[in-house]
Amino acid sequence: MEIDIGARLKAVRQARKLSQRELARRAGVTNATVSLIESNQVNPSVGALKRVLDGVPMGLAEFFAQDMAVPRQAFYKAEELTEVGRGKISFRQVGADLAGRALQILVERYAPGADTGRVPLKHEGEEGGIVIRGRLEVTVAGQTRVLGPGDAYYFESSQPHRFRNIGGEACEIVSACTPPSF
Repeated sequence: MEIDIGARLKAVRQARKLSQRELARRAGVTNATVSLIESNQVNPSVGALKRVLDGVPMGLAEFFAQDMAVPRQAFYKAEELTEVGRGKISFRQVGADLAGRALQILVERYAPGADTGRVPLKHEGEEGGIVIRGRLEVTVAGQTRVLGPGDAYYFESSQPHRFRNIGGEACEIVSACTPPSF
């Protein structure tokens, strides 16, 4: 079983009511170091992890021996959203790990001309969204509509569907689907 060092460090830090900045100051490392470890963007060496834990203070044995029931994060800053898209479509997901979650929330951004592909998407569940900016062509079960700011969609995801930005500017949507499909 692989241990999520980032989530464990974050839980330890939060349990002691320390900010990332305060832990970094106490440990004599940069704030970026703590942030990168907690977001699992770097895998710290034993020495680096020990140095950070000295700021708690906590030893390596205690750190790894803890039974961590990591509390679910409830609030997310814009920079904490997880990018799960690529290319001309950006999907910024609320929460990094959706294991055991029933809902996926996304901020979607389609570059001009971007689409989800010629082959319609199909998966179990439901999805809905609201267009925040731009114009989006949505096709569901052979029906096509062009949606603008404030317009919305909501359908069973088992119906074939696709999305396409038909405007000259980026299109942004806030959407949700259940269960998580990425």
